[in-house]
Amino acid sequence: MVKFSYLSRWLRVFLFVGVLSPVWQGPAAAQPSVKASSAPAFEPVETTISAVHRAFRNGSLTSEQLVNAYLERIRAYDQPTKLNSIILVNPDAIATARALDAEFKKTGKLRPLHGIPVIVKDNFNTKGLQTTGGSVALKGFIPSEDAWQVRKLREAGAIVLAKSNMAEWAFTPMHSQSSMAGETLNPYNLAYVPAGSSGGTAAAVAANLGTVGLGSDTGNSIRGPSSHNALAGFRTSLGLVSRYGIIPLYTRNDVGGPMCRTVDDAVRLLEVTAGYDPNDPITKYSQGKIPKTYTQFLRKDGLKGARIGVLRQLSDKNIHPEIKQLFDRAITDMTRAGAQVVDVTIPDFDSLRANQWCADFRVDLETYLKTFVRRDTLKTLEDVIRVGGYSDLVRDRLTYQQTHTGRASHPEIACGDAFTDPLRIAYRNAIEAEMNRLHVDALIYPTWNYPPALVGDAKGYKGDNSQLIAPSTGQPAFTIPMGYTTGDLPAGLQFLGRLFDEPTLIRLAYGYEQQTHHRVAPKKFVALGR
Repeated sequence: MVKFSYLSRWLRVFLFVGVLSPVWQGPAAAQPSVKASSAPAFEPVETTISAVHRAFRNGSLTSEQLVNAYLERIRAYDQPTKLNSIILVNPDAIATARALDAEFKKTGKLRPLHGIPVIVKDNFNTKGLQTTGGSVALKGFIPSEDAWQVRKLREAGAIVLAKSNMAEWAFTPMHSQSSMAGETLNPYNLAYVPAGSSGGTAAAVAANLGTVGLGSDTGNSIRGPSSHNALAGFRTSLGLVSRYGIIPLYTRNDVGGPMCRTVDDAVRLLEVTAGYDPNDPITKYSQGKIPKTYTQFLRKDGLKGARIGVLRQLSDKNIHPEIKQLFDRAITDMTRAGAQVVDVTIPDFDSLRANQWCADFRVDLETYLKTFVRRDTLKTLEDVIRVGGYSDLVRDRLTYQQTHTGRASHPEIACGDAFTDPLRIAYRNAIEAEMNRLHVDALIYPTWNYPPALVGDAKGYKGDNSQLIAPSTGQPAFTIPMGYTTGDLPAGLQFLGRLFDEPTLIRLAYGYEQQTHHRVAPKKFVALGR
């Protein structure tokens, strides 16, 4: 039985936001009806973009049927299991699917992501659909334009199915809890966290509530949740994909990108989003560095003849024995697949990675509010604090940002981007110089050196390796499933590459995925009707 307090809470939210936003539907709100006769024979669990498109072409599936199947799964699993991965469902998803079905019937052609339902993290602007960054301060905000990546996905034929829960303002990599929707749990074991801040996208995609997902990563937040949920998560090179229209955490480090069940699907999302956007000047550095297609690098034998560097400074210290066992097995699997594996130690690693972090949240947030939200009552960080309604952790982070700007130490050194900041350039040069000296294609290390933490256990947050290199250097870093620890808890293997060398990372990650096939669906989120 659902408690009255739960119902009344969601009723109040629905009434308030419904007045401001006729398109909003919360997790407990009424969703588009699903008739029994519309249930497709096609099974959405663990499906892929290519499988969906094959079904479209052979007439066994329509986009409308697929959207209905996912809506049924959201209704059956998200709130009843307390997974709590979805903030709102797009009520226009079915109508969009019907239009795409009609287009395909008329033209006989499928766009790259034609009819594919996408789970979008709630810090991406979605035109006509509420965007909050997980904060009640932005409740009822309806963007008038899409974020760059959302627009590109829609142009490619994708459907925004739902907005996912997240750590409020993307403040923490530990969990995904917001003042909009509470806390998201890990579908593999509901007693554990899915990590943050993109934990809602990760949990939803892992539980097969959508085909693919979008997340954002400032220090960890694509790769960490992807690792905890057995997904392929891509943090691409800074400057490869525009961040325009994403609520910022620290723009100098922010990246948005794919969170998918397969490398193939993640590459298909990257392929339609990469490129120059004048609204995000850092993307000028990608010009001339993007291949005609990224899918050409999906090679099953991608590890054959590769030379892989094991970054011992991250893989040998403070590591859980089960993670170490999985990592050692990953090295063995790569060797069997034809790769040569060598040890790598970065000279002066600790000193190079020091003093990299800069606090620019106030400037970035207030620029976003001025550019997109344009409310007289919500212009400053102080306005956000005044609204209230957040957790102690979020309050502490917000108040900290009131008085802390720039580099914590060495404030005389300006906080530039990955292409202008001397400390960031020196760090990246040192990493790539050692890679060049040893002739390695990529570096590997566990995405986390420890399994996921129990819900509410802040001390269980250990071993986050994602924070330590790519956010500062701007290099691409992909995480791929490498197995499971006790309690069915996933673990991830991370590949770090040279700047704008996504083709190599795609080849290696896909080769490893095809060699091992570690990804399995969470046991509690089976096909409906079983």
